[in-house]
Amino acid sequence: MISRVLSAALAEHAGQRVTIAGWVHRRRHLKSVSFLVVRDRSGLAQVVSASGELPAEESVVRVTGTVTPAGQAPGGVELTGPEIEVLAEPDKAPPFDLYRPVVAASLPTILDHAPVALRHPLLRAPLEISAASVAGFRETLDGLGFTEIHTPKIVASATESGANVFGIDYFGRRAYLAQSPQFYKQTMVGVFERVYEVGPVFRAEPHDTVRHLAQYTSLDAELGFVADHRDVMAVLREVVAGMVESVRRRAGAAVEATGTVLPAVPDEIPAVHFTEAQRLTGEDEPDLSPAQERWLSEWARREHGSEFLFVTGYPMSKRPFYTHPDPARPGYSNGFDLLFRGLELVTGGQRLHRYEDYVRALDGDVEPYEGYLQAFRYGMPPHGGFALGLERWTARLTGAANIRQATAFPRDLHRLSP
Repeated sequence: MISRVLSAALAEHAGQRVTIAGWVHRRRHLKSVSFLVVRDRSGLAQVVSASGELPAEESVVRVTGTVTPAGQAPGGVELTGPEIEVLAEPDKAPPFDLYRPVVAASLPTILDHAPVALRHPLLRAPLEISAASVAGFRETLDGLGFTEIHTPKIVASATESGANVFGIDYFGRRAYLAQSPQFYKQTMVGVFERVYEVGPVFRAEPHDTVRHLAQYTSLDAELGFVADHRDVMAVLREVVAGMVESVRRRAGAAVEATGTVLPAVPDEIPAVHFTEAQRLTGEDEPDLSPAQERWLSEWARREHGSEFLFVTGYPMSKRPFYTHPDPARPGYSNGFDLLFRGLELVTGGQRLHRYEDYVRALDGDVEPYEGYLQAFRYGMPPHGGFALGLERWTARLTGAANIRQATAFPRDLHRLSP
């Protein structure tokens, strides 16, 4: 392996001759000296050269030089007396200057050129926050005794309905891209009791909005031996707190660069029943509208000092067939949504766990779900779970106006490349 020092660690090697490697971020020529700024995964390093011939921006270089104190340079040091080796040259200049503080281009243009645009420190920052969030999700659930699973993304039947799935030809048979790992994560409760998964899900919904994607990353968890949905909500609270703390620890520079304000997660997130939410907002629909979500979030912040709010007890008519009804109010569910800064972020709840309840919920039409229902034929504990959309979380956390700003290569109604 090539021995190299990362830009962020250069100050630790003051006076030493070291090697760095990365991309040419910027070149500047003065009368008697030239400056080369090299970008690597940890940040920027300045190189001072007496030569006026410098590699083009976005050239990949390896530079060996002496680490010298320089107050105006990134990290307070620079490389002097450099030997510059070009490892790869760009075929053409980038479509926009990556060294400028912001990219002066429209979002469609940025997405069209994502392979190079994402090299910009500000554009890659949400992806660093996303990665730290996933690390916190895993770390928290590992600590709570969950097992990570990996389930198929090609399935024989739709998870919730056949209207919003991508159909595919599977060796001459009809199959679908999975809307969620719901069936499999419930099944695996019968194996490990507590499971989670991080993976892609697919929704063939013709939405062209700032909050929807046709493919996104779902953070799913399912746990057995619950009393009801409130046990699931308690675990979700721990997960969200762990994700926020992980972002704080792992992605501090990205948080600062994006101006992200990390939320305080209350010890107990306030909750309101769906019927009370309707009374508060003066609406009478079977689901919450975006305007209601925003109003309720403001109400929670004002009345409870919380940027998070659980809405529980959604009508059974708006929940999937596997949702457990509220025993005291059968028309309403033991389900919930978690609102964050004006947007529904998580959906979850208690599931049915007895085979005969599934037969009733499906009006006896169990044949399309035989594979799924096998687990329930052989005894399943009371259980529940939740699913959190990673891109939606990251966009809300960073204040991005469009979910595509928190997605490396978004797939939506119009975009299939790059």
